[in-house]
Amino acid sequence: MTLAPMPGAYAAPTPRIDLKLLVVDDGGPAVGAIVAELESTGVPYTRIDLASASRPTIAAAFLSDTVNGAPRAKFQAVVMPSESPAGLSAGELTALASYEQQFGIRQVDAYTYAGAGVGLNWGTLPGAYAGSLDGVQAQVTAAGKSGPFGYLEGGVTFEDNSPSVGESYGYLATPLAQQAAGATFTPYVDAPIPGTGTRGSLVGEYAHDGRRELVVTFVYNAYQRQYRQLARGIVEWATEGIHLGYDRNYFALHVDDVFMADDRWDTVLKCTPGDVTCPPGSNPEEHPSRMTAADAQYLKTWQQNHNFKVDLAYNGQGTEDFKAENGGTDPLTAQLIADQASYRWINHTYSHQFLGCVQDVTVVPWRCTTDANGNTVWTSQADITSQITNNRTWAANNGLTNVDNTELVTGEHSGLVTNPQQPTDNPYLAPSVDNTGVRWLASDSSREHEQREVGDALTIPRYPLNVFYNAAKTVEEVDEYNWIYTSRAQGGSGICEDNPATSTCLPAPLDLNTGYADYIVPLEARLAVNRAINNDPRPHFVHQSNYAEDRIAYPVMERILSEYDGLYAADTPLVNLRQKDIGVELQRRAAWNNAVDAGQVTAYRIGDTVTISAPSGVLAEATMPTGTKQQQLIGTTDFGSAYAGQLSGWVGPGLTQTSVTLKLPSSEVPAAAALKTIRTTIAKTVASLPVPKGVKDPVPAGPTADADTLNELTTTTG
Repeated sequence: MTLAPMPGAYAAPTPRIDLKLLVVDDGGPAVGAIVAELESTGVPYTRIDLASASRPTIAAAFLSDTVNGAPRAKFQAVVMPSESPAGLSAGELTALASYEQQFGIRQVDAYTYAGAGVGLNWGTLPGAYAGSLDGVQAQVTAAGKSGPFGYLEGGVTFEDNSPSVGESYGYLATPLAQQAAGATFTPYVDAPIPGTGTRGSLVGEYAHDGRRELVVTFVYNAYQRQYRQLARGIVEWATEGIHLGYDRNYFALHVDDVFMADDRWDTVLKCTPGDVTCPPGSNPEEHPSRMTAADAQYLKTWQQNHNFKVDLAYNGQGTEDFKAENGGTDPLTAQLIADQASYRWINHTYSHQFLGCVQDVTVVPWRCTTDANGNTVWTSQADITSQITNNRTWAANNGLTNVDNTELVTGEHSGLVTNPQQPTDNPYLAPSVDNTGVRWLASDSSREHEQREVGDALTIPRYPLNVFYNAAKTVEEVDEYNWIYTSRAQGGSGICEDNPATSTCLPAPLDLNTGYADYIVPLEARLAVNRAINNDPRPHFVHQSNYAEDRIAYPVMERILSEYDGLYAADTPLVNLRQKDIGVELQRRAAWNNAVDAGQVTAYRIGDTVTISAPSGVLAEATMPTGTKQQQLIGTTDFGSAYAGQLSGWVGPGLTQTSVTLKLPSSEVPAAAALKTIRTTIAKTVASLPVPKGVKDPVPAGPTADADTLNELTTTTG
């Protein structure tokens, strides 16, 4: 007689799920946008190009295998162009469906028609909608708020940046009233269906046949605001909030030229007296602008009211010049130094000297001076070094102590590549930053977007806001804006006509009185917010002149902060880092991405345990549910930091470990039980050790002695 096995006696081994996504790419913008999100946040993926004749066939062996006797899913989620894209065979679709059913793998349909195949009524039938979504006010549903999009405040507004250009297209439809047996559709983001009193789904979950699909019924690209808001949630839904990589929203603002006076745009001459833009020999009268003590007091109060801190890049000679012309006192400097703890401070060199080639300003635009042999004449290493060290000395002598000497912003980012005139760095820049201990050197993102080495330093690319350094009044800002961005026929410089690939001409000049508030402020705020919500920590910069007189920086800053607050929930704040911390973030990302691209990262989940292996010295970035702990040799420690309803951050192996082990919340063991387990394990290990010759009792006998010994051991090592 054969006996049936007891229930659970031969339970199937828990499958291993590799932390990598499979992306099936049709070349469309929607899949491209999701790929951009994965790359930006450091999430590993394998891409199948449907247009490639040499692509692999998606079959069971491609999707899964067996490791150490347990089944392995090679991908934790699947991204598809639609639920059944052209280019995949019926056999491949069947293999994917079986794989998703077997391992509980989720599928994202990046952009698909609303229809019965995804649990919706047809988007082209009466009662639904197919067409432009420009300007549509969508909303995260209650299910979306309690699910993958809980980090959003609620509203998702579709961009409508130009009335003459169609920017968004999609379908709004309701779930089928009669779903297939066992199937459900849950809208996560919806919007009103025009001409009806109902709302149609834009993003929702279709559960059917033991599978789950995220159904997106509008098209988008990686740069559109509506997608940027939803990108995090798409990845979190697909991975169930357990994945490599992580996402933050960042905004930092540097204020350059503090203590100095900035040159002023001349609305008549259309140039900047004191700068190198006015015709040589014209010598127009200069009227520079500089903050006052009242402006400094206003800035401090504004920061307190908005819970935001700026970085002040200072030039000490500006104070000395002011004192020389004003009886030896400088109320602005006294006020800022008294309030120095309210800000972060960065060395901006002593006198703002141009540290690249020696400029020949007898022509406009300037050019590099050359010697008799045609060689470029460079600012010397001694001059560069003195600009750095003299500013530090000035700070110390004037009681400015809140400065990190590893950070530096050179005047105009000079010394670094400045095209077209200076296509290489000043060769004396790297030795100077090395000798002065500079490790984080600001650069201009519009010239060089990626971080790079300059000697022992790494660059921190910064975004310029189009709030010009030479504008302290609104009319100056708008007049210069018109000069740059209108055609010659409209009275502008024609720069936009001459450079159509990088600049677009305004259809007409902005009104000098209303153009700033109505056009420039909303545009600059939109661009800054879009960068902030793109997991981009690079700082922005303006100048001290923008905080003087009309204080034109504040409307842009306030618009940025208010727009952001309207988009995201309180648990998803803007992260405001100082320059060196931004540098470390970019440095770690580069190392992580290189390791991922080289196939040197392995990560998988078995039950409630996640294991991550990366090259020695490379920290891993990961996102996990709240309550996740890192397993150490003895006990556990906290993992990551809270953001957007999850835990995320950089993590490396613990003491004596070669890989990272993370314990998901359901696997947590109460502290007392864990300690008991640890002590029992140690006691068994000690008891099993051979007794050295001549030693009778390696460990004192008796329960009390054992407990004392193990208490000491676990206290000193735990």
